[in-house]
Amino acid sequence: MTALRPHLFLLLVVAIFSGNILVGKALADLPPFTISLSRVAIALAIMLPLGWAQARQGWPLFRRHWRPLLGLALTGVAFFNALIYASLRFTSATNVAILESLIPVATLLLSVLFLGERFRAVQWVGVALSLAGAVAVILAGRTAEVLAGGLNPGDLIMLVAVLVWVGYSFLVKEHMARFPRYGSLLVMLAIANLALAPLALLEGAWQVVPSLTSAQLAGLAYLGIFPSVVALLLYNSALAEIGPTRAAVYLNLLPVFTMLGAWWLLGDRILPLQVAASLVVIVGVWCTIMPARRRG
Repeated sequence: MTALRPHLFLLLVVAIFSGNILVGKALADLPPFTISLSRVAIALAIMLPLGWAQARQGWPLFRRHWRPLLGLALTGVAFFNALIYASLRFTSATNVAILESLIPVATLLLSVLFLGERFRAVQWVGVALSLAGAVAVILAGRTAEVLAGGLNPGDLIMLVAVLVWVGYSFLVKEHMARFPRYGSLLVMLAIANLALAPLALLEGAWQVVPSLTSAQLAGLAYLGIFPSVVALLLYNSALAEIGPTRAAVYLNLLPVFTMLGAWWLLGDRILPLQVAASLVVIVGVWCTIMPARRRG
C-alpha cells in the first residue's frame, strides 16, 4: 500500500483538476485574476487553523529559505491557474487541454537538460503514447475546429503556464521536504494572495465579487477547497516520493477524466475514438511509471 499511495494520490489530483476545468469553464465570464484571488483567499481561510501552529514554529526556517518558498508560492499556488483562466479568455478549452498535456513531455525534457536525469526507452515511449492519446481524446470530432483557430495569445499564455507548472514541480522535488506540510502551504497561500490582489483590483474585483451569484460562489468554493488545498497537498506528497517526471505524466489522464466528467455532469457524448485514445493514454502512463526490473 505504501508503494501504491503516491499513485492513488495522483489519480485523485487528476480527478480534482478535471473538476477545476469544468468549474473554471462555468466561471469563464468572471475576470481570471479575480477567480484566482477568490480561490486562494478561500484556501487561506481553510488553512489558517490547520497550519498556523506549524507556520509560527517554522518561521525561522521560512526566513532562511525564503527564495524557494517564494518560487513555490508564485508558480504552483498563484500563477499557474491564473494563467489558465487568462488563456481561456482568448483561446478554447480544447486548446488549453492540448497544451496542458505538454507538461509531462516538458518535464521529462527539462529533467534531462537541467537535472541530468536518465530515462529508459520504455519511459520515453510511455510519455509519447500518453501525449498522443491525450491529444486524440481532445481532438476527436473537432480537428477542423481546433486547426482553424491557429495559434493565438491564449495559446501562448498557456505555454507559459506549462513552464510555470514544470518549474513548480522541480521546486517541490528540490525544496518541499524541508518545510512543514501545512505551515508551508499556509505561508504560500498568504504570498499568493498578496501577489494576486493588485492584479484582481486592476480587473475591478471590488465590483465583481459583491454581485456573484450563488452558483458562482459554490464554484469558487470548490476551487478554493479542492484544487487549491487538497490537490496541492496530495501532489506535493506524491511528487516527493516518485519524482517530477513520473508524477507529471499523470496529467495526461486529465483529458480522460474531463471527458468522463462532461459526459456525467453535462450530458456530452463520448465517441468510440475517445474511448480508444483513453486506453492509449492509460498504457502510456503505465509504461512511464512502472519500475525497472531488478536483475538477479
